[in-house]
Amino acid sequence: MRLVVILFLVLIVASLGAALSSMLREKGSGTRTARALAIRVGLSITLFVLLMAGFASGLIEGKL
Repeated sequence: MRLVVILFLVLIVASLGAALSSMLREKGSGTRTARALAIRVGLSITLFVLLMAGFASGLIEGKL
């Protein structure tokens, strides 16, 4: 489960970098920037749901 979380975090940062690169290249007016940011939001929500499911199922044990 730890590798999945790390993979998602790397993908989120890569998507954010792609959005920054696209925004600088196209001066902020482009669909590539919006698409990269939408992918980042989708990955973040998916990671949140996976973490919540992991805590609920007992795969991830943590101190609250």
